[in-house]
Amino acid sequence: MNENNVIVNKRKMSSTGDMLSILGYGCMRFKRRMGVPDLEKAERQVRAAIDAGVNYFDTAWMYPGNEVAIGTILQKTDETGGKLRDRVHLATKLPIMSIRTEAEMEKHFNTSRQRLKTDRIDYYLLHNINTLDSWERMKKLGIEAFIEGKKKDGAIKHIGFSFHGNLRDFKIVVDDYPWEFIQIQLNYLDEYFQAGLEGLRYAAERGIGVIVMEPLRGGMLVDKMPPAAKKIMGEYRDGQGAVRSPAEWGLRWVWNYPEVTLALSGMNEDAHVAENVRIAADAEAGALTQADLDMIRSVKNVFETTLKVNCTGCAYCMPCPAGVNIPQCFAQYNSHGMFGGIVPKISYLLYTAPGRKTPSARASACKKCGQCEKKCPQQIPIMKTLDDVKRDLEKQPMKFFVTVGGKIMGR
Repeated sequence: MNENNVIVNKRKMSSTGDMLSILGYGCMRFKRRMGVPDLEKAERQVRAAIDAGVNYFDTAWMYPGNEVAIGTILQKTDETGGKLRDRVHLATKLPIMSIRTEAEMEKHFNTSRQRLKTDRIDYYLLHNINTLDSWERMKKLGIEAFIEGKKKDGAIKHIGFSFHGNLRDFKIVVDDYPWEFIQIQLNYLDEYFQAGLEGLRYAAERGIGVIVMEPLRGGMLVDKMPPAAKKIMGEYRDGQGAVRSPAEWGLRWVWNYPEVTLALSGMNEDAHVAENVRIAADAEAGALTQADLDMIRSVKNVFETTLKVNCTGCAYCMPCPAGVNIPQCFAQYNSHGMFGGIVPKISYLLYTAPGRKTPSARASACKKCGQCEKKCPQQIPIMKTLDDVKRDLEKQPMKFFVTVGGKIMGR
């Protein structure tokens, strides 16, 4: 029950007409017990979110046990006797890296529906279209006819894609199909990373709904802030004289943009749900003052002192004749410099892994031709920096682990 009667704000996604809660529930990070999602804990948190008006739930084929978990929870009834499923918009994703035929599209889609115990997917995404090539490959396999068939049957209500590539490819993919929504990574550190703010506005100007993932960088903008950044936020008072948490500033920064329909949060603690619901109950576009934005800019500047390479992700260096995804290599290299830990290494090795018909996009594939350096507007010594990336992110045990995992997933 929503004991405090706190209800999250909603925004209309003009492309679909749906009024969606500005706080979406990212189910990927459900707590696990004995290797599977902890259903008792997840159900308690999902119910609390729904009672507070959260009505968008995001999962994916690739999140182990996740579709089954949320599907099971949403079949439960609320205090009126109605199913929780009928109160939410449910999103899941087609793992395009595993798809080789149209028959596999059908198999994956039907399996997702069975796991989710639903006859329809409200918001269906092509998962991780990270390059123009990946979209072109799916077109050749017949994805457009597949989508149209499912929409005609009512099995898919709305179609979109999630993206982790460069801005140039993003714009081309956006313009190449009548997408209804897209999902991009965006937070105050990633204004100019991947699609970034320019991509946000590009999609919105075309009437496409925008869903934001990683508004807190997977918790890194909360748990791994440099001491100087924590000090800046800890000493700052907003217009009402209040101190806000790093999580609250991160979420409010994203919701400050009217082009954002909702931001996903991977809530897996009761306290996370309570705090995020409270913030989403009064967050509005354009509400941050110039002083607020200046403070956040100061925090970002502290993070940027740990950057390894001054790459803006413009992708002018691309395509690489050897197949190296230079912007992705540098992005994860910078992430490792800012946050450390294993996550940037795993992201690097997965996003640059060789496919069955595509070469490795990792730094170690560089042939030292030098074409990239001639085109780089930042005059980055790309070849030398790729050697640094290789040294930092391609340690053998981790490379072996992710390579095996990639093969299991069909990379």
